[in-house]
Amino acid sequence: MMTKLILAGAILISLLSCKNEKEYPWNPDWDNKEQIEVPDTLDKPDDPAADIKKKPRYVWIDAAANFMDYANSEEKISEDMKKLAEIGFTDVIVDVRPSVSGVLFKSATEEPLKKIAAWKNGNFIWIKRTADFDYLQAFIDAGHKAGIRVNAAMNTFTGGCIEPYGLGNTGMLFSHPERKGWATVANTSTGLENVMDLDESGTRFLNPANDEVVEYLLDLIGELASYKELDGIVLDRCRYDDHGLGSDFSNISKEKFEKHIGKKIERFPDDLFEPGSSQLSSPVTEIQKKWLEFRAKNIHDFIEKASAKAHEVNPSIRFGAYVGGWYSSYYESGVNWASPKYDPYHEGHYSWATPEYKNYGYADHCDFMFIGAYAGTENIWGSGEWTMQGFCKKARNLFKGDVPFAGGPDIGNGTGFENGGCGNLIKDITEACINESDGLFIFDLCHIKMFDYWNNFRNAFKTFQ
Repeated sequence: MMTKLILAGAILISLLSCKNEKEYPWNPDWDNKEQIEVPDTLDKPDDPAADIKKKPRYVWIDAAANFMDYANSEEKISEDMKKLAEIGFTDVIVDVRPSVSGVLFKSATEEPLKKIAAWKNGNFIWIKRTADFDYLQAFIDAGHKAGIRVNAAMNTFTGGCIEPYGLGNTGMLFSHPERKGWATVANTSTGLENVMDLDESGTRFLNPANDEVVEYLLDLIGELASYKELDGIVLDRCRYDDHGLGSDFSNISKEKFEKHIGKKIERFPDDLFEPGSSQLSSPVTEIQKKWLEFRAKNIHDFIEKASAKAHEVNPSIRFGAYVGGWYSSYYESGVNWASPKYDPYHEGHYSWATPEYKNYGYADHCDFMFIGAYAGTENIWGSGEWTMQGFCKKARNLFKGDVPFAGGPDIGNGTGFENGGCGNLIKDITEACINESDGLFIFDLCHIKMFDYWNNFRNAFKTFQ
């Protein structure tokens, strides 16, 4: 049941990201303006409201959701960078490797992205890129001209997608069948299956325990970092796949796990999880706890290597990651995004944590991070998870000062946001998130455009200046 819910949720978010009658695509990317000065590291001020203008304000630009506008038009890129600068955003995060794979930057490692599925005139079709300009460089040039910093985001452990509505498949795992062994292996009710053999729609993920996958992705990160004018790199979907605890059960993961715990597993994966199970036992078994620790270690080790790679190629570039703010259940994705100073085992709240789990918190390997404070319109204020303010408050405690971060909502897909008309909430959203964070993070630019929130953000930012 959990697997089906995760997959259904992922597909639904993708479908709803920017679908409307204005022909926006789907999926979950300015002139002689004075350079905006934003400090690289920001301490939480005594009076956050008074100091808000010094905090960076980031807007995400999803590749698929904005492909119709930007894939073939440098003019539209320039136009929107100017508008973002004028209303007070300081940074953009441009998605240059969507979950379907294929890149929007110069690469000798992966093929360029040529098409993305989208809604147009009530139909689900392919939107094609026919232009040959450097997509990432166009954002860098236009953004810097406007005084905006440009950060490149890449979906990390993703390699393709079977599109819904029978549109077909796309991505490097499909165009390179010899890489099938790079894909994750799911624990299904009928046994272990490579996700490339499943006929369900959705994203196909790469195995974080596979050394060939790791080297491939490090090459991509190195190529991104070679853009000397690029301000930062942000990893998205740097995690295990949408099957959650049902992944990954490949032979590679089995062998590495056995090495991690120092003994053989007689019945794999049955000694960890029954076939088709995607939930922890109650109480959580010791072997399951070690499995969660092992998965977190794999992601931690990759982040450490990726950070080193980016800084080796470009010492001045900032490196970081986006994560969902729901730390209490993020172990399902194999990720400990907290500081290693934060110990969930001794906190006593998390029955799934081992004493060693804290060792695989990776925040200290990042220069900046982004928290998805993805609560609904009725839950802006609060102290706990699933409120925007609460997500940011908890993140500050989890990071322990290791890394500056920006938190904020999805203003298009969250409960209450779907049909727009939420401009009157932008001021509260801004205040709730930026006061508890080192900056503001907004997903996604397509929603600002679709629902015409330009002036709402302009006015919200002016309020705190």
